[in-house]
Amino acid sequence: MHAWNAPEVPRLDPGPQQPRLHLFDTAQQRPVPAGPEVTDGRPAGMYVCGITPYDATHIGHANTYVAFDLLNRVWRDAGLAVHYVQNVTDVDDPLLERALRDGIDWRQLAADQIELFRTDMTALNVIPPADYVGAVESIDEVVAIIAELQARGAVYPVDDPDYPDLYFARSTDAEFGSLSHLDDAEARAVFAERGGDPDRAGKQDPLDCLVWRLQRPDEPGWDTPLGRGRPGWHIECTAIALNRLGSDFDVQAGGSDLVFPHHEMCASEARVATDRPFAQVYVHSGMVGLDGEKMSKSKGNLVLVSQLRQAGVDPMAIRLALLSQHFRDDWMWTDEILASAVERLATWREAVRLDAGMNAADVVTAIRTALADDLDAPAALAAVDAWAGASVAIDGDDTDAPSLVARTVDALLGVRL
Repeated sequence: MHAWNAPEVPRLDPGPQQPRLHLFDTAQQRPVPAGPEVTDGRPAGMYVCGITPYDATHIGHANTYVAFDLLNRVWRDAGLAVHYVQNVTDVDDPLLERALRDGIDWRQLAADQIELFRTDMTALNVIPPADYVGAVESIDEVVAIIAELQARGAVYPVDDPDYPDLYFARSTDAEFGSLSHLDDAEARAVFAERGGDPDRAGKQDPLDCLVWRLQRPDEPGWDTPLGRGRPGWHIECTAIALNRLGSDFDVQAGGSDLVFPHHEMCASEARVATDRPFAQVYVHSGMVGLDGEKMSKSKGNLVLVSQLRQAGVDPMAIRLALLSQHFRDDWMWTDEILASAVERLATWREAVRLDAGMNAADVVTAIRTALADDLDAPAALAAVDAWAGASVAIDGDDTDAPSLVARTVDALLGVRL
């Protein structure tokens, strides 16, 4: 599956002492170095969980993909090649249910929403993944990893005479729970809330997760040695990541609502299948809400990127609104946040169109330093604010400064001025 066209990212001169990137690791609950050193001679590997394409891109989605676009840009600025992988869950219960509700073929619904997502990501100046992989095109990969788990005694058929679906036995992983740090009671409640089936009869353990669902009437299915059916959600990402990045890649990323069960299950399946860690660092973006509640498709309280664009909002203002909040924070989207971003964008553009401005070398250093500290975009924005305000008010005399700031803001923050 193709992603979207890559934007042209300006190359900046390296800093005298490029700061090492540290990210807050959900598993270790502390900031840790993220990514290889340039001298290691290998690319940085990142897997960001993608959309289930049954509705348009909302601000919560955009918050996640813009956040980890910053990570991509920081690594590239440090001189690293980046191998970025993202999946698309283009067959799953929510997609099938929405297609049935709307009277549309599920494949057409997925195709339409994937294309809209591509358009939104292009507008937001997000660097595309090198590998953009759908669940449907990775069926053989999923079957292969399930077979490996079966051989290791980690997959069993649920005790159901009609649909003996296959489940991953979490008891086979001694490190299960090391990412989310939930006890069994907490995990069971979250599992039920986020698409799991802890109460299904015939399972060996309430927290075991589905890896292969046998075909039901009027559902899609694929003929495989496992029986005609389709993948579970978690095993899809496990297979796609391992087959493109290998074990122990640098960063597994996504929204904080994926910590459990999704990322916990992916990591657990991978450890059992390979005897190696899945990822080195697990990084999660916060949830974006509206009117006091988390923004989600199930609640219907969505602010859609496409609708904002259609209303004439500059995508760079949308991106700045997202960057004005620290990526790990939970926050509420408001008209005031967007209005502030529109004003900020106008100020920055006025400053970089001047014939000369205040010296910009310190601004470049400040942005790099802020982003190296757990992708602190608000601090980076504050540094540009200070430069722009001074340049407009004082009429600086550095003729190269406006161009340098414009290129830096584009390269590191992804904001085109």
